[in-house]
Amino acid sequence: MAQLIKLKDYISRYQQNILLYPSRYVRLKKQKWEGVKEAFETKDMQIFYEDTELLEDSSEEKESIFLKIKGMMNKKPKEEESLVFPESVKEEDAEEQIFSFDYKANAYNEPQSEEQLKLQFLNQLFRFQLKWASSTLTEKSTVKKAFYYDDHLKYFLQRFPDTYLVLYKPVFLLKNASIDLEVIIVTPTAVWCITIMEEEDSAVFIGSNEKFWVKKYNNREKKTLSPLIALNRTEKIVRGILDRHDVALPIQKAILTRNGYIDYPTIPYDLKIIEKRNYDEWFRMMRTQQSPIKAIQLKAAESLLQYCLTTSVRRYDWDTPEEEES
Repeated sequence: MAQLIKLKDYISRYQQNILLYPSRYVRLKKQKWEGVKEAFETKDMQIFYEDTELLEDSSEEKESIFLKIKGMMNKKPKEEESLVFPESVKEEDAEEQIFSFDYKANAYNEPQSEEQLKLQFLNQLFRFQLKWASSTLTEKSTVKKAFYYDDHLKYFLQRFPDTYLVLYKPVFLLKNASIDLEVIIVTPTAVWCITIMEEEDSAVFIGSNEKFWVKKYNNREKKTLSPLIALNRTEKIVRGILDRHDVALPIQKAILTRNGYIDYPTIPYDLKIIEKRNYDEWFRMMRTQQSPIKAIQLKAAESLLQYCLTTSVRRYDWDTPEEEES
């Protein structure tokens, strides 16, 4: 599951320390999945006895696998005890460092198979990533509810490797002007700038170098703004930043439509068209990359994050009584 290092103009933990959080995320995800899977397979409540609150709350449902998973997800791993944060903030950040099923939301049912377990785990991990991408120990941003149901965001996070770092529709601040960009994915071997064109199923887009493209669907034609305008702007800004910081990673520029077709007779040499006819091939290529996170990749991510706009407020629980009164 790819890592969400920047969402819109929200504050992100990755902006604080891009060297720390990618490895922590991979480690934490592995720890939690192994614990959840063990609970599902063994049906053994013994490993949750340390969580007394769970045992008290589940007196009538002790055999529920789902409650076992909740207990495991709420346990504080020993490895997280030795975080680089000061002792005074560890307890404040405990709920942020680990993720757990939202038991009150009734969004998760007891899994009947490992595939259901994986899906529930990924969905909860998705919500956990939104938390990391919108808060730090001392500040937070207000996340629009739409992002929790954004299929494109879920797609980029849940279908690609842990080593991919995603900036989803980030807002950059350049020369005192805010600029909305397209999706940026920093992989170990390249930086992808991607524009999504997904509307009606099997719609056909006729590409050109003009300001408007033509969309054909159900024997009807409609003009639509060329996706190249936003995509070229994104690629130009990304390239400028990477060049300024001496980051030698290739930049790939792509238009993605998983459910439609793109006909572009004069396609530019530096543009990749990913549509129904070649999507599976591209997706397999992206999924099968086995490269670990690289130093140059982290440098690229850090360089981009430096130019991102951040809008946040101080977290209430960090305000002193004097500050609250003022």
